[in-house]
Amino acid sequence: MKIATWNINSIRLRKENVVRFLKKENIDIICLQETKTVNEYFPTEFFKTYGYMHNFIRGEKSYNGVAILSKLPLRKKSFHKFCNLNDTRHIKIELQNNITIHNFYVPAGGDVADIKLNPKFKHKIDFIKEMISFLKNESFQKRIILGDFNIAPFENDVWSHKSLLNVVSHTKIETAYFEKLLKQGIFVDIVRKNFKNQDKIFSWWSYRNKDWKKSNRGRRLDHILISKNILKYVKNVKIYKSVRDENKPSDHIPISITLET
Repeated sequence: MKIATWNINSIRLRKENVVRFLKKENIDIICLQETKTVNEYFPTEFFKTYGYMHNFIRGEKSYNGVAILSKLPLRKKSFHKFCNLNDTRHIKIELQNNITIHNFYVPAGGDVADIKLNPKFKHKIDFIKEMISFLKNESFQKRIILGDFNIAPFENDVWSHKSLLNVVSHTKIETAYFEKLLKQGIFVDIVRKNFKNQDKIFSWWSYRNKDWKKSNRGRRLDHILISKNILKYVKNVKIYKSVRDENKPSDHIPISITLET
């Protein structure tokens, strides 16, 4: 079973990019973030023609939005309203093999890393706190937690640890909460685990860089966390850097995990 996550930055604009990736990599389940459309305009029928007959979509106009497209049946579907808001940042599905998948789009947090001065950053921290508490209650289940967390947690998850220590996504308060999420949820950061600690791993490059590949000022904002009780089933983890070079790319790239279940 091959599962991928991708912040697509508008599904209607990039549905062809998604299909090319799905076909080339033979993905069974894809979890998307920032779909940026209400449910009725999501190209559901388009994806069904490629075999993705099962889905769970939760969107809103122009912002946020999460979706799961699957070749495999989905047994249960639900979502949680974090911070008592109706923004579409979370969905949860359960597969017939009893594995639960949570798809998250964590708030970006704005530009100023200060809870008192920046309401957007406060929203992000409050969201992560609630996320930790919410997931802790399921620690007995077989779980995959993935999506765009908007946190680059470790030194080699950013192009320059020193330069970005006070920049939103890599601040000490955010990285500390990421580590707390791993510890309290009994999760494994499976992407980092499959690379050497000194390897630079990125999943996002800003549109502001005209030559993103040359400057390579990336961050690892997209994650796949798994519960330790399914670690033995992991066969492969991949990061698809070449996708960032396609026509009309998202600023994020997909990552995937293959499980033998």
